Amino acid sequence: MEDQGFWVTVADVVAAVCLLLGAFFSFSAGVGVLRFGNLLARMHAVAKPQVLGLILLLTGVALRLHSWPATTMLALVVIFQLLTSPVAAHMVGRAGIRTGKVSENDLEVDELTNPPR
Repeated sequence: MEDQGFWVTVADVVAAVCLLLGAFFSFSAGVGVLRFGNLLARMHAVAKPQVLGLILLLTGVALRLHSWPATTMLALVVIFQLLTSPVAAHMVGRAGIRTGKVSENDLEVDELTNPPR
């Protein structure tokens, strides 16, 4: 029985680390949205650290709950987030370019307005 208590403690410590790191990444995504100057930088701040932060938070919650049905539900949320976040970021970027919200100075290569021949 003592061995089971050890693994519960290890899972709780790993869950606490995941929760703290996830909170840090989610907070940094929010700060990036407020501080970055252009659309593409803000979009990057929303797409990258926010997803990693959410995955870490959900991993911490799953480790803390010790319940297979809840872990399965959280895994589905992670999969859905991984499938939808890149598509949403792509659509926001394309909409920004099409509506003129992205400056040409912010782009190194612009393949959308002048396609290569």
